[in-house]
Amino acid sequence: MLQTALKRIAASVPSLVGVVIVTFLLTRVLPGDTASYFAGPAATPEAIAEIRQKLGLDQSLPVQFWNYIGDLVHGNFGLSLTTGQPVVNEIAARLPASAELTLAGLILALVIALPLGIVAALRQGSWVDHVCRVVATAGVSLPVFFTGLLFVYAFYFLLGWAPAPLGRLDVFASAPPTVTGFYLIDSLIARDFATFRATLAQLALPAITLAVFSLAPIARITRASMLAVLGSEFIRTARAAGLEPSTIVIRYALRNALLPIVTTLGMVFSFLLGANVLVEKVFAWPGIGSYAVEALIASDYAPVQGFVLAMAILYVFLNLCIDLLYGVIDPRVRIEA
Repeated sequence: MLQTALKRIAASVPSLVGVVIVTFLLTRVLPGDTASYFAGPAATPEAIAEIRQKLGLDQSLPVQFWNYIGDLVHGNFGLSLTTGQPVVNEIAARLPASAELTLAGLILALVIALPLGIVAALRQGSWVDHVCRVVATAGVSLPVFFTGLLFVYAFYFLLGWAPAPLGRLDVFASAPPTVTGFYLIDSLIARDFATFRATLAQLALPAITLAVFSLAPIARITRASMLAVLGSEFIRTARAAGLEPSTIVIRYALRNALLPIVTTLGMVFSFLLGANVLVEKVFAWPGIGSYAVEALIASDYAPVQGFVLAMAILYVFLNLCIDLLYGVIDPRVRIEA
């Protein structure tokens, strides 16, 4: 297992190097002048040149890239010009918010999509099967930002059931003491149930928005995988042997159908990290996605580079976890590796 993990990490190093190079070059060729933006519209050419010199933008691209690599080696992602804070600190402070939202949406989608896909495969042509198809079609067709705006309009503006979409907590609640960075978990650790309820209320709509977005692929692949396994010879043998239907479905069919489901979960989680950018803007969620968008608008390239690199590292870690999980689900995969 350790040898497999080391091989996967070594294989991902060229990808990370490519991400660093491409991100650096793209931030330099994007339209807009960082020095002119922060100097202001009334700045003189001398003031703009001075700011460009302080930022190191007057140097050649190879020199800028070499300095950037040296900073990365020392764990320095640069300084955000809009906030004046190190990018590493900003990402570390905002990443738990994005992770909590993404995991909440993914868990909610799993709770609904897995049973729905299993039942749809067991009862082909039934109303459950038709519901599964409708959910899959709707989830693929509706843009995530449109779903979020629709939920805000319906549940906050019209019905008044949801709180104002203004971040992780309303103005009357205070953040719990930081332990994990996840407000739900930290409020439970602190036994602050009022903050827990306030956090859950704020998290509900954006998590449901992400869940609707991720329901479709999970339900669809669960149904397809279960149908393929249920038609196998060993399932017919298990039924002929008189095993309990629940044992056949859960112990034999579902376990053999898990590999494509786990692969889809990894892809969905990656998509959710990208969809977070739109959802965080709709719900004013103080996550890493909204931070990157604001930095991009302000031509603040250091946070953008840090965001892309952080996402790349998360993707590598996620793929590593999926590869290791393959070996747990099916030992034959581990033996072949």
